[in-house]
Amino acid sequence: MIQISELNKSFNKLHVLKNISVDFVSGEVVSVIGPNGSGKTTMIKCLLGMVIPDSGKLYFNGKNILGDWNYRKDIGYMPQIGRYPDNMKIGQIFEMMKDIREKNEGLDEELIEAYNLKSMFDKPMRTLSGGTRQKVSAALAFLFQPKVLVLDEPTAGLDPIAAEILKEKILKEKNNGKLILITSHIMSEVDEIADKVLYIFEGKIRFYETVSSIKTITNEEKLGRAIAQLMNQTTNV
Repeated sequence: MIQISELNKSFNKLHVLKNISVDFVSGEVVSVIGPNGSGKTTMIKCLLGMVIPDSGKLYFNGKNILGDWNYRKDIGYMPQIGRYPDNMKIGQIFEMMKDIREKNEGLDEELIEAYNLKSMFDKPMRTLSGGTRQKVSAALAFLFQPKVLVLDEPTAGLDPIAAEILKEKILKEKNNGKLILITSHIMSEVDEIADKVLYIFEGKIRFYETVSSIKTITNEEKLGRAIAQLMNQTTNV
């Protein structure tokens, strides 16, 4: 579904992405991990069209997407911190996004219902807790039934019940054939929902393996310990 080929990006003298090449297929949850400053956020922003790479190619369903932004209608994005106009109400945010997308039918309002957001549609965004803002961001990401979901630390700030609702939704959409890319520092969460782990270090892919193979390679049952072991092996090479 998505192919990234020899992607490079520098900011002044800092070479952030170094010949990144990776394929993502539909019906999978891929966790993108790595230390702060490793390049994972830049890679995702290149995919979203928020950062223009210096070189390389990005393909969506076989089509080179660089310079052609129509593909973004098929991507749902949940930022780590959602920033919305303070004076707008929750309901107005959803209506605005529907107008921008020019879509009012075939919407996925499952998370709106699960998080009981309709009862809060008259609340201004400035009055919301961080957790409620996350619920709004999650519901918006899934609303237009995108083929690809990019979720940045999706459960950060959510209470345990809300986090479980979101994880169940992620798994449901994976089973519906969606490609879901997530970033998370919570290894137990990655273990629950991810099929594969992509580890980026200093702008390069150090490993891209299934969760089961990572555990087998390291002979560890807990994914956190297994990844820590692989990280040590790869960073010491």
